[in-house]
Amino acid sequence: MEVNQLRVIDAVARTGSITAAAEELHYAQASVSHHLARLQEHVGSALTARRGRGIVLTPEGELLAARAREILRRLDETHAEVTALSRQLRSRLRIAAFQSALLELVPPALQQLRAAYPDIALELRESHPIDALELVRQNEVDVALMHRPDDAPVGDDFTAVKLYDDPVYLLSTTPNDTVANHRDSSWIAGCDRCQAGIEAVCLAEGFQPRVSLRTEDINIQASFVAAGLGVITMPGTALRSIDMTHLSASPLPNQRRRVWAVTRRSAGPGIAHDFIQAVANLSARESGR
Repeated sequence: MEVNQLRVIDAVARTGSITAAAEELHYAQASVSHHLARLQEHVGSALTARRGRGIVLTPEGELLAARAREILRRLDETHAEVTALSRQLRSRLRIAAFQSALLELVPPALQQLRAAYPDIALELRESHPIDALELVRQNEVDVALMHRPDDAPVGDDFTAVKLYDDPVYLLSTTPNDTVANHRDSSWIAGCDRCQAGIEAVCLAEGFQPRVSLRTEDINIQASFVAAGLGVITMPGTALRSIDMTHLSASPLPNQRRRVWAVTRRSAGPGIAHDFIQAVANLSARESGR
């Protein structure tokens, strides 16, 4: 049975005539008669009988019309549900990113997308770059904003766009400061991977840093530095998010990270690619200043 045939038997049952059914369905009368004839062939029973100048449904026709009505209702409900889900998926955006990217890159990029995607369903995860890349691989997020120490390829499974180079600074209360000046200072670190980066910088100057505070919140880190309770290395993106009134950022020679936006190569056009383009445009604008 075809859906059009079910619509015809339903319309004939409700309107009581082939002419009225044809008008309701915007079919020619011959088309309605053809669909009825094909349906009767399929079920092997007469579905209509003549009564005077009109027709009525046989018991078999009435049963089929009732079942057709149920099927058509479920089809319409399913179509509406699928349409709603499709609309939701087109507007769903799942992002994994490091903290300063969530603060400085994501909000202005989303502002650019509001006209094209007014009903964005947003999911955000703060995530280390290695973890964020795996989340993309497992299709748990659509986009990862991540930083890497070099320009090595991310992988064949991904579409990756390099956004900018992010210089790393020594954050302290002293202008033109150096790491060597803080051999005996307290150091502040975030995650284990972040602490490994601080240790590498300090070991290059011939000492092991004494880490006295561990927190991944960059505003807490900045507050402790401003209070003279320690120093920390911090990338330029993070510096945009903190109050620098009582702080000084001294650039570290040859220390920079590369910031990338990554999605699955199989993702195709859509909101994820449009978001990456928005972030890339913002990054280019910032670099040009």
